[in-house]
Amino acid sequence: MTINCKGKLIDFSSPKVMGVLNTTPDSFYDGGYYKNEKELLKQTEKMLLEGATFIDIGAYSSKPGASHISEEEELQRILPVVTSIIKEFPETIISIDTFRSSIAKETVAIGAALINDISGGTLDEKMFETVAKLQVPYILMHMKGTPQNMQKNPTYGNITTELISFFAEQIFKLHQLHLKDVVIDVGFGFGKTLEHNYQLLKDLSLFKNLDVPVLVGISRKSMLYKPLDISAKEALNATTTANTIALLNGANILRVHDVKEAVEAINIVNLLNQAKN
Repeated sequence: MTINCKGKLIDFSSPKVMGVLNTTPDSFYDGGYYKNEKELLKQTEKMLLEGATFIDIGAYSSKPGASHISEEEELQRILPVVTSIIKEFPETIISIDTFRSSIAKETVAIGAALINDISGGTLDEKMFETVAKLQVPYILMHMKGTPQNMQKNPTYGNITTELISFFAEQIFKLHQLHLKDVVIDVGFGFGKTLEHNYQLLKDLSLFKNLDVPVLVGISRKSMLYKPLDISAKEALNATTTANTIALLNGANILRVHDVKEAVEAINIVNLLNQAKN
């Protein structure tokens, strides 16, 4: 299983790591950490040296109840960061965390290689058409509602079958537009209760039937730290545990704040998979 990122073929015979780089002041874990270009570049270099295959840049906070910002503000936050990273680290495979087709178009034009859409095409009707024209890999995430209302009593019948149905339908639409490379993300914490999240983690292997790579973004989320009565800052061990479970259930990409630990989890699971029966 592979995806093509600007002519570079990424092979998922071994899982890969996507490092999170937030340029927002209010993200749930690292909001406001990186206040200038120097700090952003330093964190990018750290993640690349630790083994990140992708750097995922977000300029719109999607934590529950986050403030809505305009397209103009999102562009002002993200374009200089993409430009700086490409100038400093030209081989970087940059993913753009956005649900807006205009942001996708502008960032790919200056060198971004993937689009990571938290809405799975539901918040911008032009997104599918745009990524198909751009012919860049598209990360299709499931979210119920919007970041502003997604945690207001989310309900499902059987969450796993509902999400598989959603992905099958959206993937079909993208294939009809001749977009080859689609990655799915069940969207832990995006319009899901604690029980929903753990059901999806338990059932993750079922999503492999869709025959596309599976991304897991579970790093330091409240589903990990709230049951343990700790903070997001204290949730690295819980994150590694959850990432390991995800890998054992077939995850192809881990989207994380802590790259070194995710790479180590992948290496251990690879050794397990290579062990003779």
